[in-house]
Amino acid sequence: MTTLPAALDTTERRLHLNISLLTPGHFRGSWRATGNAPADFVDPDHFRRLIRIAERGALTAVFVGDAPALSADIAHAPGLGLDPVVMLAHAAAGTSGIGVIATGSSTYNDPYNLARRYLSLDHLTGGRAGWNVVTTQFDAAAANFGLNAPPGKDERYRRADEFVDVVTKLWDGWRADALVGDRTTGRFADPSRIRGAEHRGEYFSVAGALPLPQSPQGRPLLVQAGASEGGLVLAGKYADVVFSAAQTIEVAHALRTDLRRRAETFGRNPDSLRTSTGLITVVGDTEEQARRREHELRETIPLDSALPQLAAQLGLEDAGLTLDTVVTATDLPQSDSAAPRSAGFLTSIRALLAEKPLTARELIHRFAGGAGHRLAVGTGEQIADTIEAWFRAGATDGFTIMPGDVGTGLEAFVDQVVPELVRRGLFAGEYTHGTLRGNLGLGFTEPSLVAG
Repeated sequence: MTTLPAALDTTERRLHLNISLLTPGHFRGSWRATGNAPADFVDPDHFRRLIRIAERGALTAVFVGDAPALSADIAHAPGLGLDPVVMLAHAAAGTSGIGVIATGSSTYNDPYNLARRYLSLDHLTGGRAGWNVVTTQFDAAAANFGLNAPPGKDERYRRADEFVDVVTKLWDGWRADALVGDRTTGRFADPSRIRGAEHRGEYFSVAGALPLPQSPQGRPLLVQAGASEGGLVLAGKYADVVFSAAQTIEVAHALRTDLRRRAETFGRNPDSLRTSTGLITVVGDTEEQARRREHELRETIPLDSALPQLAAQLGLEDAGLTLDTVVTATDLPQSDSAAPRSAGFLTSIRALLAEKPLTARELIHRFAGGAGHRLAVGTGEQIADTIEAWFRAGATDGFTIMPGDVGTGLEAFVDQVVPELVRRGLFAGEYTHGTLRGNLGLGFTEPSLVAG
C-alpha cells in the first residue's frame, strides 16, 4: 500500500494557478471538436478573449510554450505559431492583474536580445512578466540555425547556465535609483548607477548594459521546465517557479523536496522557489458530461502518429508496439538517456505503470495524445478535490492548468473550479499585489524614481 506524505499546514500557504494557452488545447487534435476553430492559434482575438477570461478568475498567470521550428505533426495539428512575447504583449494590453509567462530557448537565442525583449514585456505589463527557460533538443530547430544536429544535453545545460547568468546580470544593470528625472538640472539618469554585464565566458561575451531601467518587480520571473539532472541544477540555482509533470502525488512530492534542497545548496531560501505541476483538465456540469467531452476529445487524436510518438517518448522500439500492447514499468529503459524526454518524465510514468500496467492506447488517452501530464476529468468539485489533495499533501505549490481544449475548457475551469477552490480557502480569487512576484508570494522590489 502506498504511503502518502504527511499533509502540510496550508494556513499560510496559498495555491497559485497558472493556465497554459496552448491552442487548440492539450488534446492536440481538438481543433476538430465542437467550439473550436482551426485558425485560433493565430487569431489575436482568440488570445485576448482567453486572457480576459483568465483574469476574470484571478488566475495567477497565463503560460505560453514555444519551439523554434515547424511542428513535426503539422499534418494533424497546429504547432506553436505566434511568437509568445509578441502575442502576449498584444493580448495582455488592458489587463491589470494577470501575469504573462513566455517560453524562450537558451539554445537558439542570444542573452542580450532576449533580456531586452522580456524586460520590455515586463515594463509593458507593469511587472507581470516571466521567462520560461528551456533548452531545445530537436533536429528541426538545429537545422534552422545552421547546425547539423542539436548540441548534446550537457552542452545545452552549460550554455543555459551561462545564458541565465548573463540575462540576470543585464536585468540587474540599472539600480532602482538610476532614473533621476530631475527637470531642474536636466539630469535624466545617473550613469554611475548603471553597470554593464561585463561578461566573458565559454559561450558569450556581453558588455551590456540594457537601455531599460529595472523591472517594476525587481526582475522578471524566471520559470524552468526541465526535470533532467541539468534542468534540476539550473532550477535550484535560478528558478522562481518550476513547471513539472507528475502522475502521482509521491513523485510530485519527491520532486518538490529535491528542488527545495537544491535551492538551499545554492544559498537560497527554499521558500523562494515554487513548483507548478501540469494538470490537463476536462470539466463538465456533471461527471457524465465531462466524460462525454473527454471521449469527444479522445476521438480527435490521430492514433497513427500518436503511437510512434509515445514509443519515442518512452524510449521503446515502436516496431512491435501496437495500440493493444500492454506496457509495464519494467518495459521502460532503465537508462534515462535512452528516451528523449526527461528523467522526471520517466520517473513519473514508471510510478504510474507500477500501480497498474496500461495498454499503449490507454497511455495515449491518459496523456491527451502525448502531453505526459496527469489528466483530471469531472465536475468542478471533483477537479477541486484533486487539486486540494495534492496541495495539502505538500506535493506542489500550485498548478499549471492545461485545458483539454482551451477554447471552451478555460472558461469551464474559471466558472466551475475556481469558485470551489475559493470557497475552500485554498485560492485567493483576487489579485493581492500589482506584480507577478507579489501574487506568487515571492520577494520583489519596487524601483524608485528620484525626482528633483
